[in-house]
Amino acid sequence: MSSYYEDSARGRLDGLLDPGSLIEIVPPTERMVSPHLRQLDTPAAFDDGIVVGEGRLAGRRVLVAAQEGGFMGGAVGEVHGAKLTGLLERALDTRPDGVLLLVESGGVRLHEANAGLIAVSEVMRAVLAVRAAGIPVIVLDGGTFGCFGGMGIVSRLCDAVVMSEEGRLGLSGPEVIETTMGVEEFDSRDRALVWRTVGGKHRYLLGEAATLVEDDVAAFRAAALALLDQLSDRGPDLSLAALEAEHAVLGSRLERFGGCRDALDIWEKLGVEEPEKLPILDTASFLATVRDRRV
Repeated sequence: MSSYYEDSARGRLDGLLDPGSLIEIVPPTERMVSPHLRQLDTPAAFDDGIVVGEGRLAGRRVLVAAQEGGFMGGAVGEVHGAKLTGLLERALDTRPDGVLLLVESGGVRLHEANAGLIAVSEVMRAVLAVRAAGIPVIVLDGGTFGCFGGMGIVSRLCDAVVMSEEGRLGLSGPEVIETTMGVEEFDSRDRALVWRTVGGKHRYLLGEAATLVEDDVAAFRAAALALLDQLSDRGPDLSLAALEAEHAVLGSRLERFGGCRDALDIWEKLGVEEPEKLPILDTASFLATVRDRRV
């Protein structure tokens, strides 16, 4: 077993794709670094914290992007975002079997302010264009830094999200909530609270993650393959009716769980017996326990 959580962006791609199939686009040798960081006398990375390229997944041709949490928490800047947008636009031209986004990001890179915000908005638009063209876009989320901010929104714009228990997904990160609302509202140092609020198990129960897998690169690979098959068969529904149905589901969820103060309360309302035990279950036991309990 190779831990997805502990691996680097390139390490994850090496384990995910068919051996030797990755062809990196704009590799570090091209020295495409952020112009803004240099002006601020801030260390830069030759790949600006993201690996983009094309490869094979069990023979299927896929485009891939993997954010490197080890560089500025995977935050999106101008060059970082341009590489991701360019990859998605390439999908419209080359028509791969799918696009895989290995997300790990705290959101927009504050050092780059408006440039980062614009970059994320362009990524959002590109994701929707690729989906509208019938090309599946799948998110893999299980990294050390989680996925928050603009990339959290990007993830939920995609066709499906695969998470491990260790993955985290949300809009505002725990530290942002604590800073804005106070520690009484949310204690970002309470790891149990953080994981049961934005972690993979909770996101799976809410229906926001399509699949929950072990912290293993091979498990993420298998889940991505299965989703490619499913999504290729039925394609996306981007109609107004589908959008209205999604809004109705969200409204129902808010009405049902809006008064809950903790994920434990939500799990209890879902009919889970002894919800306090869910965090300590391994993935297989968890899935067996919550069968038919998802939103």
